[in-house]
Amino acid sequence: MERDLIALKLPNKPSYVGVIRLTTSSIASQAGLNIEEIEDVKVAIAEACINALGKSDSFDIEYELYSEKLVISVKNVSEKIDDKCENSKERALGILIIKSLMDEVEFTNSGIKMTKQIEDGNR
Repeated sequence: MERDLIALKLPNKPSYVGVIRLTTSSIASQAGLNIEEIEDVKVAIAEACINALGKSDSFDIEYELYSEKLVISVKNVSEKIDDKCENSKERALGILIIKSLMDEVEFTNSGIKMTKQIEDGNR
């Protein structure tokens, strides 16, 4: 199983979320996802980044591109939202959005791992 690994590290600032969305769009297109799937992945990555805002000095993202799936890992994303946290309801909604748009979502000790399956023949 061949794998392309792409790592992205950017300052943890809201102004860089757009750069991450564009990068993700390009990688998802390269993977062979269709327009609707690319939009789903872009929304999911933006929500993950919003969740990770202010939790470290940088956004740390890894893209693993396989022939049958795209796996995106984002550090410092948590499923547990502190009710005292500013925008806690929006962050909780963001988790629900991610789960509804991606095929698989796994929370790890370091963050989130999101998977989008690639249909046969797309790549």
